[in-house]
Amino acid sequence: MTLRRQSQLSVRMQIVIRLAILVALIGLVIIVHWLERDGLRDNLDGHVSFTDIIYFTMISATTTGYGDIVPVSDGARMFDALVVTPIRIFVILILAGTAYTFVIKQIWYRWRMEKLQRTLCNHIIVSGFGTSGSEAVKELMARGTDTGTIVVIDSDPEAVEEAEDLGCIVMQADATRDATLLAVHIGRADALIVSAGRDDTSILVCLTARHLAPELPISVLIRNADNEGPAKAAGATTIINPVSFAGLLLAGSARDTGTADYIADLASCDGRVQLSERAVAPGEVGRPLVAINTGLGVRILRNGEPIGFWEERAGSLQTGDRIIEILPTCVSEG
Repeated sequence: MTLRRQSQLSVRMQIVIRLAILVALIGLVIIVHWLERDGLRDNLDGHVSFTDIIYFTMISATTTGYGDIVPVSDGARMFDALVVTPIRIFVILILAGTAYTFVIKQIWYRWRMEKLQRTLCNHIIVSGFGTSGSEAVKELMARGTDTGTIVVIDSDPEAVEEAEDLGCIVMQADATRDATLLAVHIGRADALIVSAGRDDTSILVCLTARHLAPELPISVLIRNADNEGPAKAAGATTIINPVSFAGLLLAGSARDTGTADYIADLASCDGRVQLSERAVAPGEVGRPLVAINTGLGVRILRNGEPIGFWEERAGSLQTGDRIIEILPTCVSEG
């Protein structure tokens, strides 16, 4: 494995450097040919002028020549064989590489992205790829979500590059704008995760998304408890407060040493158990929540209302219910 770092040179500067190398190489050949012009013969008029030198150099550096001007001395022939031939190959490689890197590759990449954008559907949009957003993406990946269905929006180019390195679809843009969310087809998305770094920005993203996709599930990270109400009013389906959650873990661990570890297990797919949400299966309709055989049922979501496993209404599952259950992970199965 080798280290890799993104080039600090702009596309324009890279092209300038390549052209400078080409000019320097061709200039070197012109100078040597001019100094050794007595070793060349012009089959047309017998006189080798400076124009002839430029002409001979260019066709020698790009092709194999036409035979009108030829090297006749041993020195001129050796120079063409040992210097001009490698330069010719190098020139072709630079021209072909430049054409592929800055023209063909970019056209192909743009076409692929435009096609992908047109067909984008059933994807998860992540607004903000900071600490929380990146961890959310990694957790989605760990749970088996295809990175090709994760769209990351961030205005920071470094964050966008990091998400792209993970295999996600990325867009460097402002997620608070209608045009940005429409460009990623928010109306066809499965969910939106908002972790913009600031509560006001997260709420604005949520508000923008909600009026574009009224039925879209939106999870928003809110750090200040006072902003949870505005986030809910903006259309957030789920509000996550990391400060409050950390406080719950700390309080639980003060007296019960295993509580915090178990909650952390439930939240992560790397633990022994994990929480999972799914739609009720047709064969489970009419049966009690405690009778499901896929895991330990702990809650029912019925028309958006939570129903605990101990409640009487949990005694009969209905069509359209969503089941929240505790499942063993591969760690516990192994």
